[in-house]
Amino acid sequence: MTLLLIRHGETDFNAGRIVQFPDTPLGENGISQAERLGRHLASRNIGLVLSSDYRRARMTADQVVAHTRAPLLEDASLRERNFGDLRGRSYADLGALDPFAPNYFPPNGEGWPAFNARVDQAWQVILSHLPGLAGDLAVVTHGLVLRSLFERVLDNGGHFIEADLTVANTSVTAVEARAPWCILELASIAHLDGSARDGGAA
Repeated sequence: MTLLLIRHGETDFNAGRIVQFPDTPLGENGISQAERLGRHLASRNIGLVLSSDYRRARMTADQVVAHTRAPLLEDASLRERNFGDLRGRSYADLGALDPFAPNYFPPNGEGWPAFNARVDQAWQVILSHLPGLAGDLAVVTHGLVLRSLFERVLDNGGHFIEADLTVANTSVTAVEARAPWCILELASIAHLDGSARDGGAA
């Protein structure tokens, strides 16, 4: 059994470097990416797809389900970090403000301590679905959720996690589904051709 950690497909807000809302959908390129992801996973034995309930994640998960026929569950703990009042603003308009700074607390949003605590809860939800699962567990979530897991929870398995690593849209990170939760393959986008790859926007 393998744990597959997947980032959602690209949105127009990703491409435009705009802080996203919960209901931000996939853009045209993201839909193409999600379709390619689904076809890529069709040959795997996926026992369950677990998804964030944000629209962009759910649209991505729907493609995985369509191609694998695996059941789907949503969990709110897998949501992206809540940037509160920054949602809808472009990164360019933030000027010198770094929303990712360790000590920055977005108004009406989540600081890093609260966010990481929620990711820890999400990790426990993920683990709760592993016992007795017949097949791989695919988890569709968000870039910062994945970064939090990479940096704090998972064994890097010899992979170097760079400080500026961009977890690309629809990238798949394969993790051994038992402690110490070793990363087998990091943020692979082998299923995307050049036209469907994103520009690495946050």
